[in-house]
Amino acid sequence: MNKLTHPHSNTASQIRVTGRVQGVGFRPFIYRIAHQHQLFGWVQNRQGEVLIHAEGSRTNIGHFVYAIVHSAPPISRPAIGEQIAVAHQAFDQFSIRPSAAGADADIHLPPDHFTCNECLDDLSDPDNRRYHYPFINCTQCGPRYTIIKTLPYDRPATSMAGFPLCPECEAEYLNPLDRRFHAEPVACHQCGPQLQFCTDGSSITDTENALNQTIHQLKAGKIIAIKGIGGYHLMCDARNDEAVQRLRQRKQRLAKPLAVIFPQRGKSLLDAVYEELLPTEIEAATLISSERPIVLCQKSKNSTLAPSIAPELVEVGAMLPYSPLHHLLLSRLNGPLVATSGNISGEPVITDNHEASQRLEPIADAFLHHNRPIVRPADDSLYRVICNHPRPLRLGRGVAPLEMTLSQPLP
Repeated sequence: MNKLTHPHSNTASQIRVTGRVQGVGFRPFIYRIAHQHQLFGWVQNRQGEVLIHAEGSRTNIGHFVYAIVHSAPPISRPAIGEQIAVAHQAFDQFSIRPSAAGADADIHLPPDHFTCNECLDDLSDPDNRRYHYPFINCTQCGPRYTIIKTLPYDRPATSMAGFPLCPECEAEYLNPLDRRFHAEPVACHQCGPQLQFCTDGSSITDTENALNQTIHQLKAGKIIAIKGIGGYHLMCDARNDEAVQRLRQRKQRLAKPLAVIFPQRGKSLLDAVYEELLPTEIEAATLISSERPIVLCQKSKNSTLAPSIAPELVEVGAMLPYSPLHHLLLSRLNGPLVATSGNISGEPVITDNHEASQRLEPIADAFLHHNRPIVRPADDSLYRVICNHPRPLRLGRGVAPLEMTLSQPLP
């Protein structure tokens, strides 16, 4: 660690930070602002909260505490639980200590987050080693809730424990100044999860070829069961009415509307949506919100979407891509896809590869699996704007687990 010139001060504070501070890049953020304010000491995860020992001038510690709340990573929700004066220990650097598991957990489970702009840049850069890698992520994006087994939220406690880091990923994971420092799902082509395309008893285990074959089959009007963040989707071309009707018949979902996922295009991110739908300002804001939910929007009279998507209805459930796999599929297809839950109607979404192959075989023409286990299923969240406010009709991926602060403890 870089050593700083120790200020002439013997003030020390212990700061306990509560709220959503797990899986959001909070420790490297604390490390950076401690250096900015010339502080010494350490930061540590403590079973759902963060404990900080900070030494420096009283003014610098004050600015530091203010920054913890007001300059925090955008997907975090920190709160100062306690700040007390403690004995000065004359640390000569600021460090990140390994996580500690305590007896009484203050549990704040981070939800899954949509792919951030920096990872999208990496995904589309041919010179980047994660070019076209469908599982790219950093501390500001990627799966969280759906891969967590236990707290504290560290890689060994997730379904990524079975993917040992390659030297390059490990260097990023251990570097406090890297945006992938302790990004628990961090991985690359060499050491991370891979895709597998399966149809008619044959399979393609090369990720790029599996992706290309999936796109080829979707363009040909096939129905593909695709494993995502929280479970499988059944997907087909949203402009191919024959494919959509076939999906309805096989799934025995004869009238209920189907969700549609649109490519992310334009400055607003919604150019592809505006080609087919007429979202209001509030609906548009909800579509691009951090939850990336399905939002009910009015269909345009000039819509080219298959009529069978929402028969006899003027609304369509729309969403934007939230995983790198979605971005790769939609950018190459350059058109919308039906994305309905991969299940038998009335049953929970399927998350297991083998179960999907068996249970969805009567519905899907082919499967796009991956080998990152899903610990907790999560359907897509669904919102409708009512009285100028987005109201959840179904809480799921991006929202779950929903936290509410109560006025008093309950037994």
